[in-house]
Amino acid sequence: MTDDVASSKLYEAAFPFADDVLALPVENLDRAAEWYAASFGLVEVERRSSPVPTVIMERDGVRIGFAVNGGDPSQEGAAILVTDIHRARDELQANGVKTANWRVDERDGKKYQVFFVVAPDGLCYYFHQLLGATGG
Repeated sequence: MTDDVASSKLYEAAFPFADDVLALPVENLDRAAEWYAASFGLVEVERRSSPVPTVIMERDGVRIGFAVNGGDPSQEGAAILVTDIHRARDELQANGVKTANWRVDERDGKKYQVFFVVAPDGLCYYFHQLLGATGG
């Protein structure tokens, strides 16, 4: 499966629920980086200490960052657009991540297959794929 995963992009984009998808609030950067690497397949690409401790992680060219910034993780998260919603859910579940609320949402006259993940740090993720879109 490694060749398939390496040649097939899964993550297309990430959009923050609040202000900044590169500064989602966490309490512990090392614990966050470890969990997101093991669970979401993200790779650490940058670490900063200023203005607050931050780690930037990436998958398929899509960056998501975590920061010790005093924010409330239960009020934050990101919407992650994927090329194959079934593969995304299967991969997360294979990594021991609980997925929830598998459903179809309609926005702006378009239908999306979606599901949610709440990470151990409290951040919420909305995985979605436009129905009728083909995986790449």
